[in-house]
Amino acid sequence: MRDPGTSERDNDNFAPDRSRTTRSHAGEGIQDGFNIPGIILWALGIVALGGSLTAAAYGFNGWAIIAAILCAIGILGGSAWLLLEHRRIKAREGLALADPMGH
Repeated sequence: MRDPGTSERDNDNFAPDRSRTTRSHAGEGIQDGFNIPGIILWALGIVALGGSLTAAAYGFNGWAIIAAILCAIGILGGSAWLLLEHRRIKAREGLALADPMGH
């Protein structure tokens, strides 16, 4: 019977590097809640996009412009927040932003 902790590749003389692995990197949102404001800003940007399209469809041009500005602020601000948090986590791990480790 095979040990449940081994993978199929373990049987082909492949040994994962468990001695240098400090954590499983389950996901940045689970490990670190500092990216939640970025996710909320993104969600508000999407809601504002829907409001902008609805206002434009009903002919409320002023409200459509205001909602479009809020949409741009929400999506751009949320994206910037998430990028900065991702860079912070990568820097804490000693990796560059483009290093694909973990995901």
